[in-house]
Amino acid sequence: MSLFFCLLLAAPLETLSYWIEPCRSPESRCEAGDPELAEWALEAWQKAAGGGLRLAKAAAESKARIRIYWVGGRAGLYGEMRPIVVDGQPGAAVYVRPDLAQLGPEVAAAGRADRLFRETVVYLTCLHETGHALGLAHTADFDDIMYFFGHGGDVVEYFRRYRRKLAAREDIRKHSGISPADQARLRTRYR
Repeated sequence: MSLFFCLLLAAPLETLSYWIEPCRSPESRCEAGDPELAEWALEAWQKAAGGGLRLAKAAAESKARIRIYWVGGRAGLYGEMRPIVVDGQPGAAVYVRPDLAQLGPEVAAAGRADRLFRETVVYLTCLHETGHALGLAHTADFDDIMYFFGHGGDVVEYFRRYRRKLAAREDIRKHSGISPADQARLRTRYR
């Protein structure tokens, strides 16, 4: 992790502003409920921090230290995070690709067959990438939301195991997807 992101984590009870792009771009294949999934991901991190982190909606995109965008293209890439500077403070631009057709035939087929699988992939991608925005690095533990697929493993099963916890879309708010190890790493940064 760079010094840039360590600075994000310096203050106790850190308040970070965020902004989530509305679904406007047809090429991203963003759906109307996707911004809510991104918001739920941020809520999950705030709760997991145990009082050391507050995430608040920014009045404008230009003031947000965490910005979430819906993008298309770049087959095989679920999302990414890029550092930005906002009013002299470190921040992050998070890019999420909600078009499962770009994520390989198995993921795309599972998403077509099961609406909640599609919601799972978008939510967990938002959760993973905003974890990077909060300063968390990749792990090699398949149980972690910060797991890096480059270590191998069954990618479809990674999403299915979370999907099996859901009976309805709203259940996403009940099951954060953050492992105890992810939470411990977060709490060492936001005390």
